[in-house]
Amino acid sequence: MNGKDWPSPAANLSSVEEHIRKILSVTGIDIPSLAAGGSSAATLPLPLAAFVSLTITYKIDKASERFLNLAGPALECLAADCPWPCMPIVASLWTQKAKRWFDFLVFSASRTVFLHNSDAVVKLFKSCFTAALGLDTNPISCNGGVGALLGHGFGSHFCGGISPVAPGILYLRVYRSIRDIGFITGEILSLLMHSVREIAFNGLPRDKLVKLKTTKNGMRYGQVSFAAAMTRVKLAASLAASLVWLSGGLGLVQSLIKETLPSWFISVHRSEQQGSEGLVAMLGGYALAYFAVLCGAFAWGVDSSAAASKRRPKILGSHVEFLASALDGKISLGCDWATWHAYVSGFVSLMVGCTPTWVLEVDVEVLKRLSRGLRQWNEEELALALLGIGGIATMGAAAELIIEKDL
Repeated sequence: MNGKDWPSPAANLSSVEEHIRKILSVTGIDIPSLAAGGSSAATLPLPLAAFVSLTITYKIDKASERFLNLAGPALECLAADCPWPCMPIVASLWTQKAKRWFDFLVFSASRTVFLHNSDAVVKLFKSCFTAALGLDTNPISCNGGVGALLGHGFGSHFCGGISPVAPGILYLRVYRSIRDIGFITGEILSLLMHSVREIAFNGLPRDKLVKLKTTKNGMRYGQVSFAAAMTRVKLAASLAASLVWLSGGLGLVQSLIKETLPSWFISVHRSEQQGSEGLVAMLGGYALAYFAVLCGAFAWGVDSSAAASKRRPKILGSHVEFLASALDGKISLGCDWATWHAYVSGFVSLMVGCTPTWVLEVDVEVLKRLSRGLRQWNEEELALALLGIGGIATMGAAAELIIEKDL
C-alpha cells in the first residue's frame, strides 16, 4: 500500500484525542496533545505501519471477517506495545474506515496510557478509592459504592457521546498488561492509609477530632460515628485487597504479607510523628488487618482444601512470628502505637473468627508468645480464644490462662 493511499490520520486524530480525554476525565489523567505537531507528528514504527497497511486494505465483509478476527487483536497488542501515541494513530486511521468501531478503538487507545506510565496507574488507583468511598464531589462518584467504582459501561450511546469511564472498568481492562507490578503494593498501601484519614476526618476540620467517647447511640469520635467509619474502612480494605490480588496474584500477596507490611510497621511515618492519634491511627490499624486477611483469603483460601493453602503455613507463620517478636520487644516499631494495637488485635480476631484453619498451621510456641503479648494488653478473651483454637498442644497454656484469670 503506497503512502499516498493512506487516509490522513490528522483529520481524525483530534476527535480521537477529545474522546480519550473524556474517557479518562474521571481519573484526572491528562495526555499530551496528539495533533500538536500536525500530520507530520502522526508516525508509526515500520512493523506496525506495515501491519496497519495490510489490515486496512481488506474490505469489511463476511469474506474477510475471519481474517480480521485474527488480525484485529494482534494489531491492538502490537500498537499497545509501541510508544505513545501509536494506538491513537491506529484508531484514527481505522475509525475512518469503520465508523461503527469508533467506541471500541478509542477505548483501546485510552488503555495504552497506563501501559507506558506508572504515574497514570497510581492516579487510576487513587480514582478507584475516591469513587468507591465517595470521597469526591464529582456527581458521578459522590455516593460511592460498587456502582460508582464500576459505572455503567462506555460508549457513544450514553449522553449523546462517549461518556467518562468509571475507574474500576478501566483497571479491569488494563491490569493484565501492566509490565512492572513491583511498585503496586506500596502504592495501594499508601492510598489505603490516605483513604482512612479522609474517612476519619469526613470533611471535618482537623481540630474537631477529640477523644473517643461512648454514648447511648454507640461509640463516637467527636462528630464521627465509629461504626459508620468502620464500615467505610472495611470497604477501603476490600478494594485494596482486590486490587493487589488482581494485579499480581499469589506472588504479590505473599510479598505484601512477608515483606511490605512488616517493613511498613518498622518504618517511621512522618504523619504519625506529627501527632496523628486516636481515630485515624486506630482505624488505620483495623484497615491494615482487614487488608492483610482479605489478601490472604484471596490467595490461599480459608480452609485446608484450597490448592494454594500449601504455601500458606510458611508465609503466615513468618508474619505471625513478626507479630510475636514485636510484642516480645525484639523488634522496634516506627508506627503509631494505636495503629499497631489495632492491627494485632484486629488480625488475630479475624483469624480466630473467620480463618481458624490458619491458626492450626502456626507453630505452637509462636501462638503462645502471641497470646502472652495479648495478655499484656489486657486482651485476655482474645488470647484465650487464640489458644482455644490452637488444638491439643495449646490446651495447657489455655488452662493456665483461665486459672490465672480466676485468681
